[in-house]
Amino acid sequence: MNILLIGYGKMGKTIEQTALAKGHQIIGKITHENTNELQNYNANNTDVAIEFTHPESAFANISYCLQNGIPVVSGSTGWLDRYEEAKRLCAENQGAFFYASNFSVGVNLFFHFNEYIASKMKDYKEYSVAIREVHHLQKVDKPSGTGITTAEGILASYKDLSGWVSDNPEEKTKLNIASEREPDVVGTHIVTYSSEVDKIELGHIAHTRAGFAEGAVMAASWLQGRQGVYGMRDMLNL
Repeated sequence: MNILLIGYGKMGKTIEQTALAKGHQIIGKITHENTNELQNYNANNTDVAIEFTHPESAFANISYCLQNGIPVVSGSTGWLDRYEEAKRLCAENQGAFFYASNFSVGVNLFFHFNEYIASKMKDYKEYSVAIREVHHLQKVDKPSGTGITTAEGILASYKDLSGWVSDNPEEKTKLNIASEREPDVVGTHIVTYSSEVDKIELGHIAHTRAGFAEGAVMAASWLQGRQGVYGMRDMLNL
């Protein structure tokens, strides 16, 4: 594939290495320093764009791709208040859009198991549920997109909780997501069910970014020839 990288931070560089190792071509790298060059790419020269940027730029990047016939895979977080707009743009332009808060196959299995466990634990009121996520110091958004997706999986079963809250364990009507930032942490997510007598935990700890990059390149390949909006559930058949 001819791949356009939009965003060339830690994830972008890892995706580049993974894509090249699989025989794909990186035809461009868009950063905050050369955003004007995005206009040079279209359906005629680009098979797919892989977009990992910041919350303030993600929607504009995704919109450009959808309006110019470029299938786009995005892992940017913190912009999902405009997700429905992106879906409409995709439909209007008969485009292809693949979004995931986390492209790791292991994390998406974690999401699957998390929903199942929550569906069982909701009946045991003696257990309180909470989420803890830990990332590197450069992670700008709190909580992480993966933490939010984890919370949504729990809230689907916990109808007595009115939503999630960030770093406020005293708010008992909502599911708390505790966010920590430490040096050199790729990504840790832990769901805890605590009672007075014991504790149950489900966790995922990423050792490297390679799993995320593998999933993103896999999604880019899977998206070829498709139209519509997709996610990891579709690709992994979960």
